[in-house]
Amino acid sequence: MTSGLQTYRVEAYNTAKLSENKMHDDTVARRFGFSGGLVPGVDVMAYMMHLPIAKWGRDFLERGLIEARFVKPVYDGEITDVRGVENDGVISIELESRSELCATGTASLPVVPPSLSIADYPATAPVAERKPVGPASYELGKWLGSMPRKWAGDAADEYLDEVREIDGIYVREGLGHPGLLQRVMNKVLVDNAILGPWIHVGSRMQLLNAARRGDEITARARVVENYEKKGHRFVELDALVVGNGVIPLAHCRHIAIYQPREQAAA
Repeated sequence: MTSGLQTYRVEAYNTAKLSENKMHDDTVARRFGFSGGLVPGVDVMAYMMHLPIAKWGRDFLERGLIEARFVKPVYDGEITDVRGVENDGVISIELESRSELCATGTASLPVVPPSLSIADYPATAPVAERKPVGPASYELGKWLGSMPRKWAGDAADEYLDEVREIDGIYVREGLGHPGLLQRVMNKVLVDNAILGPWIHVGSRMQLLNAARRGDEITARARVVENYEKKGHRFVELDALVVGNGVIPLAHCRHIAIYQPREQAAA
């Protein structure tokens, strides 16, 4: 059975204007052919998560599966519409901005989440000294360490404001937004190399437990792909996101262009 879900409208917000990744800076992003600084993909994905969480609530936060691909940029201040159609338990999601399709994805609710062992994803220390990104930064098979991050108190409220989240479940039940797990997936890349401008292009995330507000979150990631395509250098990570060192929160596949091709000068 097919049914449409209520469209979720959000005014996009570039949370990373001052970040180390200058792809979120207007001037630098234009060198790569964009109209301005990009709204981070992890935040675009957070907009997309609103639909399955509105439908399935805490069940989705505990065992939901979501995939997203970012096909065109979303810019600061733009009105963005997230639309979903459910067919046989799978929500097909499209995100539009400027009347253009900017992201696509799917979400579903497995009956039981897969069983994964933390022991298969060893804790790894981040590099002692980050070096400029190069061929050795994300070698195939390499385990990448990352420093833990937590969003508690005012930081947790600020995050919900940044991604324009209006669902009351996070404050009411003391839960962490799953978009935070995507942020730590980006963090593991940054903690292991000094990157130039770079782009998150897609993710698959199987939630395993609901994150609690204020959990200390870490990604334990291994490089599973590193390749060149159309002049861009891509890296793909397989990771377990862990809460407080002991709770598996999500199994993630994260794809990024870590060295994008710069546009030729006109």
